[in-house]
Amino acid sequence: MKNTPTETRAAPRKLVRYQSKHSESEVQIEYSDQGVGPVICILPSLARSGRDYDVVANLLQEEGFRVIRPEPRGIGQSIGPMDELSIHDFAADVAAVLDHESTGPMLVVGHAWGSQPARMLAADRPDLVRGVVMAAASAGKMPPGSTEKPYSRMRDAIDGSSDLTLSEEQRVDCLRRAFFAPGHDPRVWLDGWSTATHEAQSHARITTPVDDYFSGGTQVPILDLQAEHDAVVIPNVMQAYLGTRVTVQVIRDAGHAMAPEQPHAMADAIAAFAHRVYPAQREA
Repeated sequence: MKNTPTETRAAPRKLVRYQSKHSESEVQIEYSDQGVGPVICILPSLARSGRDYDVVANLLQEEGFRVIRPEPRGIGQSIGPMDELSIHDFAADVAAVLDHESTGPMLVVGHAWGSQPARMLAADRPDLVRGVVMAAASAGKMPPGSTEKPYSRMRDAIDGSSDLTLSEEQRVDCLRRAFFAPGHDPRVWLDGWSTATHEAQSHARITTPVDDYFSGGTQVPILDLQAEHDAVVIPNVMQAYLGTRVTVQVIRDAGHAMAPEQPHAMADAIAAFAHRVYPAQREA
């Protein structure tokens, strides 16, 4: 891909409404939809918006892909019940968007927390997924023999980054420690957090059995896209459990945030993997 700025092009915004199987209330999901071609769906990090990937999405569009980015409940115009949600519920929100757009099986990218509903989507709706990219994403299990608790690294800094009761200086310190590699400005993520979404997604992570989503179903290929300076993720866990289904790639000079630090490298890696799971496009 060309290493040129792509920040300014706005993606069209859409809405879909559906009746959740686990609630009597209607759920509305806002999403962006841009480009024409094989579909790549991007799911954002904990308590954050799909707008974090504006540059990545624009680069993928330039590469000939259609990029769909659903907003989690509590962000933008995505609304619905927020209590007692599971990862299944968040995956169902994504499925409602993809069903509405009649995408068929596509590539889903889950950044950090977003890898959980991405893998759940592959498990619950295998008809919608042909590949999964885990971008700076914790596996949810530990290496064999480890006594460390999954999802426990930098918990105070992760939660503190979005805690608006803290001072800006404290939050910048949390962002620097948890999300950003040395030499990158963590202030770009001072804004854009949803407290309600943070609470709902954290509850879902804690209460949903990891085996419901860990392997992302049983068949689709997985790209474990790791950040060189990720302080949150324990690397190389997925391949140890799932073997050759998993390809590992490292993005240099990036931390857990990845997208604001290395959008071109992130987009390049996603596009290359997409060409693998969409072989007809590669051969065209």
